[in-house]
Amino acid sequence: MNVSDAVDTRMSCRAFTDQPVDGAVVRRLLEKASRAPSGGNVQPWRIYALTGQPLQGLVDKIDAGIRTNPMGTPTEYDIYPKGLTAPYRDYRYKVGEDMYGLLGIPREDKVARLGQLAQNFKFFGAPVGLFMYLDRQMGPPQWSDAGMFLQTIMLLAREEGLHTCAQEAWAMWYPEVAAHVGAPDNEILFCGMALGYKDENAPINQLSAERASVDDFTTFQGF
Repeated sequence: MNVSDAVDTRMSCRAFTDQPVDGAVVRRLLEKASRAPSGGNVQPWRIYALTGQPLQGLVDKIDAGIRTNPMGTPTEYDIYPKGLTAPYRDYRYKVGEDMYGLLGIPREDKVARLGQLAQNFKFFGAPVGLFMYLDRQMGPPQWSDAGMFLQTIMLLAREEGLHTCAQEAWAMWYPEVAAHVGAPDNEILFCGMALGYKDENAPINQLSAERASVDDFTTFQGF
């Protein structure tokens, strides 16, 4: 698979099969992804990779917590900016409505929408869950580096026939995740990532998020 094919076929997979992913494959993905760029070669990413009982144990803990506190804990960072304006707000709302439309969940069905949100905390059934942390001394440039590392994992996963879903929603349960994986206090949870084999029959995996045209986000000069 070439890079263009990996980019074209990468998507946020929200339903996985239970087919296991070999540990050697996960290690290979992370080793290759470590070639992602980072300013000054700081390499700010810290990864916790879970499968099997460690993964299921966390899923069970969060599932129990959701029953009394469906929105978890206030996050340590704003997943979306407060007062998000157009067109960014519109992009976000559109993909959300498209997703719930595929699932047949109307806007007023808050219970069903919360139920779909809760699927995040089961990694959408994926057999592997990754958590990315950064040292708290890191600033916005290093968070950017972390994003490039995550994207590199996602594209390498496609080469392996795998799919992914990056999940900032895990920041809602950062105390529980940190306690479970043993993350030290000097690290902050950025996001989780589901990794596994796509369920081709799941309606939600038909979602294809629209993208703005290149002319909407680019100013060409001298071309």
